[in-house]
Amino acid sequence: MATFQLRRTAPLSPDEAWRRLTTWPRHGEAVPLTRMTVATPPPTGEGTRIVARTGLGPLSFDDPMDVTVWRPPADGSPGFCRLEKRGRVVTGWAEIEVRPGPGGRARVVWREEIGVRFLPSVFEAVLARAGRRVFGRAVNRLLRRP
Repeated sequence: MATFQLRRTAPLSPDEAWRRLTTWPRHGEAVPLTRMTVATPPPTGEGTRIVARTGLGPLSFDDPMDVTVWRPPADGSPGFCRLEKRGRVVTGWAEIEVRPGPGGRARVVWREEIGVRFLPSVFEAVLARAGRRVFGRAVNRLLRRP
């Protein structure tokens, strides 16, 4: 498994940063070659199932994820969400934390442990670097766009 972490400070309230990061279909706009579908009825909470479809045509695969922890920011306390990846190709988890930062800004921490089945462990460092790059750009886009 490859593990990485991203940290961002955004000129947004924690509530707005949370909304932008956890409106799941928006991730499909921010991650190349990916479409996000929420497979369970709203609102998002523990038990919500999200499916990321990644690839082109027959070279596509599904990356199903379940929300296992859902605590939106409230009354100055941080928001925290944990997703468990349950796919045949991609495994692991992702955590999103949003807390108040200096000057009314939001501080975001995205942690992820990602594995790709049948990928030898010798490639974990490459996978971590790629994950940091892809998800770093995605988080930046999600936080920038209303």
